[in-house]
Amino acid sequence: MPAPSPALRLRALRKAYGTTVAVDGLDLDVRTGECLGILGPNGAGKTTTIEICEGLTTADSGEVEILGRSWARDATWLRQRLGIQLQETQLPEKLTARETVRLFRAFYAAGRDVDETLALVALGEKADARVGGLSGGQRQRLALACALVGDPALVFLDEPTTGLDPQSRRQLWELVERLKAAGRTIVLTTHYMEEAERLCDRVAIVDRGRVIALGTPRELVASLEAEQVVTASVRGVGEGDAAREAWLATVRAVPAVRGARLLPGEDTSETTVELQAASTAAVLPSLLAAVEHAGLTLAALTTHVPTLEDVFMARTGRALRDG
Repeated sequence: MPAPSPALRLRALRKAYGTTVAVDGLDLDVRTGECLGILGPNGAGKTTTIEICEGLTTADSGEVEILGRSWARDATWLRQRLGIQLQETQLPEKLTARETVRLFRAFYAAGRDVDETLALVALGEKADARVGGLSGGQRQRLALACALVGDPALVFLDEPTTGLDPQSRRQLWELVERLKAAGRTIVLTTHYMEEAERLCDRVAIVDRGRVIALGTPRELVASLEAEQVVTASVRGVGEGDAAREAWLATVRAVPAVRGARLLPGEDTSETTVELQAASTAAVLPSLLAAVEHAGLTLAALTTHVPTLEDVFMARTGRALRDG
């Protein structure tokens, strides 16, 4: 039996603004019924890619196929089947929450009941409250209600929790999990690693307009071949890049180290190295011995289980929240 067609198919997608290339030959498939996260720092090309998929921006070149259709031939059909929550949604502040969702419901030939949709996003008690009186988290949930009221087959959520407090963020996560349980296809952009790890079936890590890694969160973390990430700061390495690089080479030679890189630090008297370790038990004794043998002083030592941010750092040398 042939595999079902992807809900979203992108091939060699490219978009430039003058000399700035936002999307650079990006390829991506989103399976029907999955939640796929597009993870990357600001400026990685996430929002531009999503805007092309949503029909808000035209690609310079490449192929975009959504639910088996294209914007060039099937724009009206697609608008009836997509739910879109933009990175920032400006809604009329004088309207009530119910009036706002009713307005969006009028754009669709078929869809959900307005009050049912408000209840879905936990705004039933705020149905008669004006938009201007809602909190930031409530406004985000209202924007999500507007995206869902047409009962879409494919939902685009562009950094839906940016700027929210932790409680509001978790409330939105719970809503997305309910959409997943209902079998909706979701494309979610984010620069929060914990958001991608919790919500997404697969994650595409994007940097400089390209997909540099794709897989389940567990598969991507396993690609580091490390059980722990160890960060060690030492004093006495010496001044200059040559001394720091020499210490990095020493750390890389420690048994059971899978990879290592220098980290920037505010204290110029310290040199900080982050390394991927096969296990802390295998690495720490040898690392401490290397520090002692080099006549250095250990200033700080921390360990943590690898995350998607560590994957991104290993692939790019930059942090997910870098601009």
